[in-house]
Amino acid sequence: MAFKLKNKEIKKIVGQLKNSATMHAKQAEKLESMSPMKKISGPCKAAAKRKFKVWPSAYASGWGVRCTRNPSSYLGKSKKK
Repeated sequence: MAFKLKNKEIKKIVGQLKNSATMHAKQAEKLESMSPMKKISGPCKAAAKRKFKVWPSAYASGWGVRCTRNPSSYLGKSKKK
């Protein structure tokens, strides 16, 4: 280092770094619990592959995600007897 720090200043910086690491860890846990990343369901993936020429593409993946969230509007409604 080009400059010298006093022992008290070094301890202060180390404490700040430790606090920031725990804060970021808590934020990461909160984000993971809020929005779990799910895979595209099998039927929706198959339908997207039939609908779009290129798989994987941004359009096909987006359609597959929307289909996974609300399959009845994308895959058609099942007929009940």
